Amino acid sequence: MKLFRILWIIGVAFLSSCVGDLDTLPLNENDYTSEIAYGAEEGAYMSGLARMYFNFVSNDTSDLQEGLDAGASELNRAFWSIQEVTTDAAKCGWGNDAWVMAANTNTWSDANNDATYSVYVRTMQGIAYVNEYLRQTSGDKLSSRGVSSELASKIDGFRAEARFVRAYLYWIAMDVFGNVPFTTEDSPIGGGFAPSQKLRAEVFQYCVDELTELAAGSDMPAARSNYPRADKGSVMGLLARMYLNAEVYTGQEMWSEAKAACETIFGMGYSLAPTYAELFRGDNGENPDARGEFLFAVSYDAEDTQSNGGTTFLTRGSVQGPELIVGTMSGNWGGNRTTFEFVDKYYGVESADYVTGEYTLATNDARGQIFWIKDRVQSIEDALYTFFHGWSCIKWSNVPHDMEWEEFTEVAATKAYGDVDMPLIRLGEIYLIYAEACMELGQAALAAPKMEELAERAGVDFDGVINQEFLIAERAKELMWEGHRRTDLIRWGKFTDAGFLWPYKGGPFAGQGFADYMEIFAIPASELGSNPNLVQNPGYGKAN
Repeated sequence: MKLFRILWIIGVAFLSSCVGDLDTLPLNENDYTSEIAYGAEEGAYMSGLARMYFNFVSNDTSDLQEGLDAGASELNRAFWSIQEVTTDAAKCGWGNDAWVMAANTNTWSDANNDATYSVYVRTMQGIAYVNEYLRQTSGDKLSSRGVSSELASKIDGFRAEARFVRAYLYWIAMDVFGNVPFTTEDSPIGGGFAPSQKLRAEVFQYCVDELTELAAGSDMPAARSNYPRADKGSVMGLLARMYLNAEVYTGQEMWSEAKAACETIFGMGYSLAPTYAELFRGDNGENPDARGEFLFAVSYDAEDTQSNGGTTFLTRGSVQGPELIVGTMSGNWGGNRTTFEFVDKYYGVESADYVTGEYTLATNDARGQIFWIKDRVQSIEDALYTFFHGWSCIKWSNVPHDMEWEEFTEVAATKAYGDVDMPLIRLGEIYLIYAEACMELGQAALAAPKMEELAERAGVDFDGVINQEFLIAERAKELMWEGHRRTDLIRWGKFTDAGFLWPYKGGPFAGQGFADYMEIFAIPASELGSNPNLVQNPGYGKAN
């Protein structure tokens, strides 16, 4: 049984919520105030913690705007869509979906957008849950309830995990929206309290301070000891990522800090999985080789998590038709695919037979063996919303790592949801952060052995050159469809730039640049209307 399944079962009775109400917490089915939801036993505190993690996979729309698709509202799915479909890496064929056309062509405005709305609400909702959990697990509260010293010590660890989750959610929010409403467990609650925005740089510093304290303290579980929940490896991984993007968030580079964070992680015992493909297979959470690379992941289970977001979305949403690859699950949605141009740019397409489905790349890179082209049409020109135009990406697969696709077909017919855990931070990413930090510090040679390890796993040669061009390509291949691309392109000054084009960038098939203010998204109109302290981001609506 997956560990997250246990958390989910415990926490499922604690799903009552109210988005926009900062006095929110998970309640059980019988108790209706936070004061009596917790007592002196461990179960209630574990359930409260489960709610923090469940927020990543929740499809519950009871607190969201009417008409929002439940699966599309999941935080992991919505954030992935913002990160990938807005870039060269993915294009979606669902032209009738509210967010898709704008994301595909980088033409969004301050109008309601399901993907950005979901990211905004899910992050703010999750932060509210954490804040209330921390209020209800303070030393005074625990003492008043007669909690034993042994349990109180364990709850200190739960609190550390909750603080990490809050930092992760704040990272997503400020990456997508810039300046965001800010609250902690010390903020007022009830009485019509409306939080004010903090500057992006202030949110960044708060998260760095929180993560630094968690890394140095004794409450956070040791690295590699708490899967799939957070531990010190998760903390250091998020810290390294934040340092990597520090100049975007604050205007100040922090390459030395990024390098040091990576070096700390290298001493924590993580290791690259021997085979790239097994990182994204249906048993990756149970396979010790794959799991040994994960610093933080969200666990999915076909029997219990049952989310139409996450890795269900990444598997079912990437295939369509009576093909062998449909054997990964009981149905398919025909949504996301990549373009021929993306594959050709980063791998070099020497030949492609769209009848047999065979293709030959200029490189033997194992990371290029994830595409499906049978019965496809190469170009998406004038066919952006026709799924069979372009190259399908089948990186994410429900098939266990030690089983062939054909063997899994009978099992697949019984599965409507994904079993693939979704790595949010993994060692391959840390290697690439290290390479970029070392390059920026003029110490690229230090990172060469790490790049050689990635190249060896991919089955290619590393020529020893680490520069921005190398990193743009290497991150495109190593981290494809893992939710990094938009943030990467912004960091390199390529996201809006007319000198770095892809199909339908900025609107036309040939591509064009677009306005720099679109590096962050508009705050949803519903949130502006409900909180007078919020100011719309520059470039959108009346805030121009």
